[in-house]
Amino acid sequence: MEKTIDESKQGESLILEAKQGNNRKLFIESYGCAMNFSDSEIVASILTEQGYNTTQNLEDADLVLVNTCSIRDKAEQTVRKRLEKYNAVKRINPKMKVGVLGCMAERLKTKFLEEEKIVDLVVGPDAYKDLPNLLAEVDEGRDAINVILSKEETYGDISPVRLNSNGVSAFVSITRGCDNMCTFCVVPFTRGRERSRDPQSIIEEVNDLWNKGFKEITLLGQNVDSYLWYGGGLKKDFSKASDLQKATAVNFTELLELCAKAQPKMRIRFSTSNPQDLTLDVIETMAKFDNICKHIHLPVQSGSNRILKEMNRLHTREEYFELIDHIRRILPECSISQDLIAGFPTETDQDHKDTLSLMEYVKYNFGFMYMYSERPGTMAERKLEDDVPHDVKKRRLAEIVQLQRELGEFQIKKYLNTEVEVLIERESKKSNDQWSGKTSQNIVAVFPKENYKVGELVNVTIKDCTTATLIGEATGYSKNN
Repeated sequence: MEKTIDESKQGESLILEAKQGNNRKLFIESYGCAMNFSDSEIVASILTEQGYNTTQNLEDADLVLVNTCSIRDKAEQTVRKRLEKYNAVKRINPKMKVGVLGCMAERLKTKFLEEEKIVDLVVGPDAYKDLPNLLAEVDEGRDAINVILSKEETYGDISPVRLNSNGVSAFVSITRGCDNMCTFCVVPFTRGRERSRDPQSIIEEVNDLWNKGFKEITLLGQNVDSYLWYGGGLKKDFSKASDLQKATAVNFTELLELCAKAQPKMRIRFSTSNPQDLTLDVIETMAKFDNICKHIHLPVQSGSNRILKEMNRLHTREEYFELIDHIRRILPECSISQDLIAGFPTETDQDHKDTLSLMEYVKYNFGFMYMYSERPGTMAERKLEDDVPHDVKKRRLAEIVQLQRELGEFQIKKYLNTEVEVLIERESKKSNDQWSGKTSQNIVAVFPKENYKVGELVNVTIKDCTTATLIGEATGYSKNN
């Protein structure tokens, strides 16, 4: 269930600079985690070579693609509503083709073609290189589908286009799939087994982004801390690796250091971490390099040991506390965010109280909180009854959200009358006279524009704050600018 940056994002249509000579138009919309948005950039890159330029006008599109999320039923229902909108447009423009990408495509497969008559092609997360062949089938009047999951990194040789980019921040995918098999999570079934990307190709992408003017990257994966490269193949095969492969293997700590050294002025983030795999080496590496951002997204899902066991989370409440203590000791300035589920099957009031007490101990800066949503095919759906009443789930979620608001306010007020480094990303949504950017801790800060520009690192003295935003005045350029 773990997200990678901001699963609260709704669908976003994406556009890139037109390639001369291309005469077909692609409208691509993404839902869910940052990995989906990153994958859409890969899809656009592939289709640019097939004669497509992107458009933000749905009505003009020859091909409409929606990159989907299956993490909760609500996410899938949102996509189905969008398909209704596409259908209305297709009645006016019957030549328009519609495709479904991503996790819903992988989960439903041919069933999607049966349920949604508007859909012409269904393509899983590992099959985007096959899009040219699939579109050829569609052009000949046949439905097309490819949902075969790969055992290798699928897109390491593709240079993603940067869609609708602010020119400052970019995603860099380092792993795909997940081996953890949390009982509530559909990701292992929709994205397959965990595999890592060649570190050399990652460094080349980081260098290319810096040369193009980008100032910040986020290393992406369902579980970045289990990154392990030793010449290809699935992680489970490492036991069979040769002595040379083991000696030259690159783990996540080493990759993080390689990236930090490759571009010392490039800000580096990563997401998502799993408590069972986040090691002290990673935390110590974050402390060692100024350009590695001081924020860790560390999903816990529940504060109850009994529920954690039911979820097949391979850590306990006490082990999570120990990890938090290490972070606070080694990186006292680090912000920590969470994922939490309210109302998992068999959850009692005491289990819920355990979650609230865990939150009080950690004092998260922010988080992503949801009611449990049963996902077809998961172990929880097969073995556990969804027995917590909806009104109880709703009440528990409200209590979690309220407590997080209080904790977030407590944490953000610590920045009052301090100086922070801010990477300018865009104009403030509330004022054309202010810049908006993020601190190393992934907290939004706004301040008067003066003569500063997008992409610059500036020092900002914090004078005020809301519950989620720092408000201040720039005092000059950062030494890292």
